[in-house]
Amino acid sequence: MIAIIDYGMGNLHSVSKAVERLGYEAVITADAQEIMDADGAILPGVGAFGDAMQNLQNTGLEEVTRFYAASGKPLLGICLGMQLLFSESEEYGQHQGLGLLPGKVIRFRGDFKVPHMGWNKLSFKQQESPLFKGLEEGHVYFVHSFHAKPERGDDLHAITDYNGPVTAIVGRGNVYGMQFHPEKSGELGMSLLRNFLALTIDSRETAR
Repeated sequence: MIAIIDYGMGNLHSVSKAVERLGYEAVITADAQEIMDADGAILPGVGAFGDAMQNLQNTGLEEVTRFYAASGKPLLGICLGMQLLFSESEEYGQHQGLGLLPGKVIRFRGDFKVPHMGWNKLSFKQQESPLFKGLEEGHVYFVHSFHAKPERGDDLHAITDYNGPVTAIVGRGNVYGMQFHPEKSGELGMSLLRNFLALTIDSRETAR
């Protein structure tokens, strides 16, 4: 079972349907026990960082997400959900994040179009990442005005180029994040999601 964490912000159903298309059972839930019992969890998100953190706090899901990450089972943040994994964001003021990955989320700065919107090629930085098993670099679809700046280089698994290097995929231990929506990013996006979901099988078998 894959828990899609429902804190009131995100395209929950498109993520859930993608998980089901890949052959896994998915549940959209805000129930702490249901999330903690899941083999893997996905934190989606669309909207503003501060509002998202407020919703997580108000629903008690901030603590649940941290507990889940500490459990060792695979956790994936998507789009805003990836940004929430970091320490802080400057989106509409300064806001504290989940702090699962050290780093800051900042706005694109420069004389170019914002938001970053369109198909961009990934460049794999951590070739041994389990997310990249059997895959080659290719294009995925981005829509975002803010991007993450990890403090630790080994947390950066893939970048893309948009007037400079942009964080695309992050990971440390059992915690992963994708700035793009894999379920809307064609074959490569779905393959990346499939590889994440495969980690939940390994996690379940290890727990037995």
